[in-house]
Amino acid sequence: MAGKEMMIKIGVLGLQGAVREHVHSIRESGAEAIVVKDKDQLAEIDGLILPGGESTTMRKLIDKYNFMESLKEFARSGKPMFGTCAGLILLAKNIIGYEHPHIGVMDVKVERNSFGRQKDSFEADIPIAGIADDFQAVFIRAPHIVQAGENVEILAKHNEKIVAAREGNILGCSFHPELTDDHRITAYFVNMAKEAKGN
Repeated sequence: MAGKEMMIKIGVLGLQGAVREHVHSIRESGAEAIVVKDKDQLAEIDGLILPGGESTTMRKLIDKYNFMESLKEFARSGKPMFGTCAGLILLAKNIIGYEHPHIGVMDVKVERNSFGRQKDSFEADIPIAGIADDFQAVFIRAPHIVQAGENVEILAKHNEKIVAAREGNILGCSFHPELTDDHRITAYFVNMAKEAKGN
C-alpha cells in the first residue's frame, strides 16, 4: 500500500531547541513532520525526535506541560525515539552528576558538556555503523556516552568517546545531524519508524 495515506509521521518535541532544522530533515527524508507541543499529539505520530537544546530547560518544560509520563509510555509502546545532543541526555538512564534521569529509557550513562563549552564547538567526519562512512558531525556543547548496557549497539565513536548508539527502538547521538544537509541519520530513523509500524 504505497501512497499518501501510509506516509510516516515523525514528531519533533517542540518545547525548546533546533526544531525547525529537524522538521526540514524529516521532510527531506520523505516523511511528514509534526511539531509536538501537546502530549495528546504523541498518539498521532510514528516516531519522535527529542532535539538538541538545553537539557535542564527542556526538562522544566516537559514537567510544566506534563509530558513526562506520556514520553515514557511512548518509548514503552515500541515507537522509536531519537535524541540528539540534549535529547540524548533526556533519554539516558544515568547522567553523571545527577541522582535521577529524565525520561531514562536508554541503558546508557552520559556526561554532559564532555567536549567543552560553546566556544569549543567543532565538526568531525565520523563513520556511523550501518548509516554512513563519512558523516559530518556537528558537536556543540555535546555530551557523550560513557557507558553502554549490553543491549546497546554502539554506532559511532569520536576520539574513543561513544557519540551514537541504538537500543531497540531508541536512537541517540551526541551531535546535531539536523545542522547539516546530510539527512542519512534522519532517514535511518524514519526507516526505524516504518519497521516499527510494519510498513
